[in-house]
Amino acid sequence: LTGSSSVYFLQESPIKEKTKAYDSNEPEKPAEHQPNIYTLLKERKADFLEKNQEHYSSTSQSRSKFRDQSSIGKESQPLAKNDGESQSGFHKTWTLLLVLLISVPLLYVLWSGMPSLLDATLSSRDTQILQAFRARMKKLKNTYQSQDPNLWKRTHVFLEKHLNASHLRLEPAILLFAAGQEAEKALRCLSNEIADAFAFSQNATTIKINGADKAILDSDVVKLEVDNELSSGFREGKKVAVVHRFELLPAGSTLIFYKYCDHENAAFKDVALLLTVLLDEQSLRKSLTLQEVEEKVRDFLWAKFTSSDVPSSYNNMDTDKLSGLWSRISHLVLPVWPEKGLPAEGCT
Repeated sequence: LTGSSSVYFLQESPIKEKTKAYDSNEPEKPAEHQPNIYTLLKERKADFLEKNQEHYSSTSQSRSKFRDQSSIGKESQPLAKNDGESQSGFHKTWTLLLVLLISVPLLYVLWSGMPSLLDATLSSRDTQILQAFRARMKKLKNTYQSQDPNLWKRTHVFLEKHLNASHLRLEPAILLFAAGQEAEKALRCLSNEIADAFAFSQNATTIKINGADKAILDSDVVKLEVDNELSSGFREGKKVAVVHRFELLPAGSTLIFYKYCDHENAAFKDVALLLTVLLDEQSLRKSLTLQEVEEKVRDFLWAKFTSSDVPSSYNNMDTDKLSGLWSRISHLVLPVWPEKGLPAEGCT
């Protein structure tokens, strides 16, 4: 027994020495309190897992918190954007209102002043035309002193309105002068001079057509001739035409005046046409009213253009056509009375 125990202690001794060398810095502990190496590894593994778990938990919380903050930020961004847009829209609305408040009165002032500006632009030319016409008409009035005051007043107003550029010209100016046999010369001279005054004020000339020269011609030929004379003259810049002795034109040819005297669709609107009619009776009483003179002229033309005694007239004219013609040429019908002091040849 003694031998066996001694062998045991001899084998244990190197291990103890190694252990002491490993733990030389620590006080020696009883053998039963020294931890097993597997236990130490287990504890270290558990400790590592615990710390890792804590780190993962804290990281998850921080990420969760960051996501919450991000979502809050994203939710607040549309609100901020909407606030910015509403403020921008508010400013735009007020800016628009301010512009309107400034521009509307300004436009009103400009618009109300526009006629004045147009008048200022046109006044020079317009004034010259009107002054020239008035001067010529005043001279004529002093020369033809026997005429009805209504002739001067109405002719002057009617033609001056047409000359005034501020008035829109929707139709030509049509005047019809009528006289008895005793006033034939005054009728020709006065109508010529009024037409020339109208043309002269616009630096233009007058178209003159004599019905007596065409009385025996074929109606269709006369119609074509009159059409050519009027259209070519107006295209060349002439502003007025005088048709003397309208009653002597072949009846059918007078229908060409539908084209030139229509209220709405006249071929030329910025012109004037003066027609003269010499009645069969010797004298045209001064006591007649303007309405009575108009009726007398109408009845005279009816008899002249629709009489069965004149085949060329009767075949080319009827009551309906003549009614249409009369409504176009009877804008203003004025009487002309005899005038003393006119030269034997020509007109002053």
